[in-house]
Amino acid sequence: MSSGSRASASSYAPRKILITGAAGFIASHVTNRLIKNYPDYKIVALDKLDYCSSLGNLLPCRSSPNFKFLKGDITCADLVNYLLVAEDIDTIMHFAAQSHVDNSFGNSFEFTNNNIYGTHVLLEACKVTQKIKRFIHVSTDEVYGETDLETDIGNPEASQLLPTNPYSATKAGAEMLVMAYHRSYGLPTITTRGNNVYGPNQFPEKLIPKFILLAMKGEKLPIHGNGSNVRSYLYCEDVAEAFDVILHKGVIGHVYNIGTQKERSVLDVADDVCKLFRLNSEETIHYVQDRPFNDQRYFLDDQKLKKLGWQEKTTWDEGLKKTMEWYTKNPHWWGDVLSALNPHPSISMLTDSTDNYETFMKCGNRTETLTGADSGLKFLVYGRSGWIGGLLGKLCKDKGIVFEYGNGRLEDRNSLVNDVKRVRPTHVFNAAGVTGRPNVDWCESHKAETIRANAVGTLTLADVCKEHNLLMMNFATGCIFEYDKEHRQGSGIGFKEEDTPNFIGSFYSKTKAMVEELLKEYDQNVCTLRVRMPISTDLSNPRNFITKISRYNKVVNIPNSMTVLDELLPISIEMAKRNCRGIWNFTNPGVISHNEILELYRNYMDPEFKWENLTWKSNPR
Repeated sequence: MSSGSRASASSYAPRKILITGAAGFIASHVTNRLIKNYPDYKIVALDKLDYCSSLGNLLPCRSSPNFKFLKGDITCADLVNYLLVAEDIDTIMHFAAQSHVDNSFGNSFEFTNNNIYGTHVLLEACKVTQKIKRFIHVSTDEVYGETDLETDIGNPEASQLLPTNPYSATKAGAEMLVMAYHRSYGLPTITTRGNNVYGPNQFPEKLIPKFILLAMKGEKLPIHGNGSNVRSYLYCEDVAEAFDVILHKGVIGHVYNIGTQKERSVLDVADDVCKLFRLNSEETIHYVQDRPFNDQRYFLDDQKLKKLGWQEKTTWDEGLKKTMEWYTKNPHWWGDVLSALNPHPSISMLTDSTDNYETFMKCGNRTETLTGADSGLKFLVYGRSGWIGGLLGKLCKDKGIVFEYGNGRLEDRNSLVNDVKRVRPTHVFNAAGVTGRPNVDWCESHKAETIRANAVGTLTLADVCKEHNLLMMNFATGCIFEYDKEHRQGSGIGFKEEDTPNFIGSFYSKTKAMVEELLKEYDQNVCTLRVRMPISTDLSNPRNFITKISRYNKVVNIPNSMTVLDELLPISIEMAKRNCRGIWNFTNPGVISHNEILELYRNYMDPEFKWENLTWKSNPR
């Protein structure tokens, strides 16, 4: 395998190209262009069909004899190695990645797995098979970090990488692997770093399609912060041409920025969308809380790619109009996207691409458009007056999911049956129960009430759901374990879903552990979510664990698993959509001690805050 550090004057001509993430937005435009313009090239499209991919994006390729689609994940080493050999691949264009910054703040491990580990699997397969003559790695302008607002000089390809969010950090990490495999093993790599891309077929978690779909519905356009953040936007067809040029003329070992000098603020974009739809921007634009960190500007030096012969052709006005016309004609292309249209989507797994795959395979040469179906969800929620139940209702409203709160008491079977007949739900959420007034000590002196609510009520609801063939999402507790010899404090060994509860230090925990065991008899229609020390960004709620312990004079300093409701409650809705069952430890990764929480509270909320520690003989986890 030759690194070919000096390119010859002649263009590179691939034979068989593997395109990863081919059913995604940018990759599908590149795939369609190559199939159309190069009938001698064989294209193998690989995609796991995640929420932001659709085989509908590849419809122009469907009848081509030199096109093959395979559903699969780049993190599967056996699959990747097999494909490179069986398909005799000589060129890889690696687009597959998790790319939405908002999601990376709440689901960063998935970004590490896809963007870094997936890239590593591909690189190792190339090293082993020794058949690859070009490996084009697709990265992002965000790896450079924030550009100074005052400069008129864009980041050249030799600039230092200074990523500022989990997404860009994983892309920078993947780039380091690509560079290492080029230098250590002579892998013939080329890396691209691109500005924002827009156009038809883009999943509407991204800014421009989100604004267009919201404008079509006559709804507010949410602006993060003050809308002054500046971005450069390239139309998808121009970007597809850029990859065409880099594939054929790019120099091995080099990096190419794919950018434009024309910048627009987020507020400018919103104004332009309003003008296209003849909306009053002052009435339509709505300012919302900013991201945890939102770079002010990304600005690229685009001269290197221009020297290869590429030029941006589509003006902003022309591209935005084309994009608007496409979404107007294809409003249901992505199916139910209400969650993606939220100002701060926390998780996006919205379409069932498997169904689309079957439809695509059956279409043959017909020109049918693939669209998703309406979700048809309707939730019956118990726990209206509780913290989690109240947040669930708000989430359903924000996501456009039809729901109603139950009127019946859980221990009254007839009232539950009447609720089911009245609401006719697809799923039931149980967030009702007794945790104590104001704390679990109340349960010690009110055992009958605790049993009635936490045991009898939950079991009755599970039985009614089984009778009506309904899935019950049951919010339980993780306060049923304590550190023991097999799970020592500080060992990093946590309790698994199948472990037997071992904490009997409170009557509350006893009832919860007992119910969890009995619910196993309803394992076909119950999904149990073990919540532990729930916290959220709402510090005004007295049930928030941060708020609760900040009001104590003395606290026990124990490392605990935590449930960040802002991140995990939306996942419970997604789990209901997927009909998940069984027991799940519904907590964020790792542990944090009570002292660490209070230190953060002091540092960010109250510099004068003080507390004392007390000892505790039994350490619940």
